[in-house]
Amino acid sequence: MEKQKIKKIVRIALGANLVIAGISHLTFARKAFRAQVPKWVPLKKDDTVLYSGFAEIALGSALIFTPEKYAESTGKLAAAFFVAVFPGNIAQYTNHRDAFGLDTDHKRLARLFFQPLLVLWALKSTSK
Repeated sequence: MEKQKIKKIVRIALGANLVIAGISHLTFARKAFRAQVPKWVPLKKDDTVLYSGFAEIALGSALIFTPEKYAESTGKLAAAFFVAVFPGNIAQYTNHRDAFGLDTDHKRLARLFFQPLLVLWALKSTSK
């Protein structure tokens, strides 16, 4: 299979995962996502979860449906989003908040190392 086809499949997979995550922010995992909102965020926790859910749905949809000529820009936006929400993962770890099966500091710490992989996934699957 040619490299560009593989990248497109991987990009669409990332987009689909973002859409699903965004829907979960708005519905069944809403309470769990509140555990990741740092105390310093000036919005209500629930509002932050809702807004980030809408952003994930929009970014995921863009990754799935954007024309190839805009894929790289869309990937950079998704990568920036993953960087922007990383403080939430840090807050979950430093405040010892259980959510998503992350019920020990060891698990919460391990989760921190997956965020850079999401950034890399967004950038590599959309690069030319």
